[in-house]
Amino acid sequence: MAKQNIAKAAFTAPTLDFLRDLVQNNNREWFQANRSRYDAAKTELCGVVERVLTNMSAFEPLSNTSVKDCIFRINRDIRFSKDKAPYKSNLAFAIGPGGRHSGRIDYFIQIQPGNQSFLGGGMWQPTPANLTKFRQEVDYNVDELKNIIEADAFKAYFPEAAGEVMKTTPKGYSADHPNIDLLRRKELFFMHRYTDKEVLKPNFADEIVRGCQLLKPYCDFLNYLFFDEKEESITL
Repeated sequence: MAKQNIAKAAFTAPTLDFLRDLVQNNNREWFQANRSRYDAAKTELCGVVERVLTNMSAFEPLSNTSVKDCIFRINRDIRFSKDKAPYKSNLAFAIGPGGRHSGRIDYFIQIQPGNQSFLGGGMWQPTPANLTKFRQEVDYNVDELKNIIEADAFKAYFPEAAGEVMKTTPKGYSADHPNIDLLRRKELFFMHRYTDKEVLKPNFADEIVRGCQLLKPYCDFLNYLFFDEKEESITL
């Protein structure tokens, strides 16, 4: 994308208006009649993603990642859902090597009116093996994780930790473990919410990049723990 287009990358009020109207008219007939509004919204989304990719390339390996790799379809998969509404009520994209299907811990951004837009990332629905790795790291070497998620700048931007938490104590750990709150975590996903007013600011894409840079140490921590650590032989 040319530099002049990247500089203009931003969301405008008609995009949020389209998403609001879609909630009230979530059917194929209405969507097709308003297809031009969706196309305009998607064009803005592509511009924002392009700018985010360009600026994040300074600290993330995204050289082989395209805009289309990152954007989620607005169509819902309704095959196994009781809710047969055909469309999502938001625009969303994920930033990671290769896009939304990187297979690693990446950055997820949702755009939804009603102050429901957010940037998030972290441990969400981990495999049993990865959850075991996380708990072992908390048990043996929690300082690195705490230094990341308890840093003032991180906590100021990501005050909200989401995800399932066990009510009981995980097997193999005592209830009085000094880090039992982290050990009980089945998911640990951090979010920063944006108001509609913030989403419509001309520099919103740059704000996403700033948030991703703050989230990066936690994503790197999990990616190393889950995917990059060298296997060590265990002597019984």
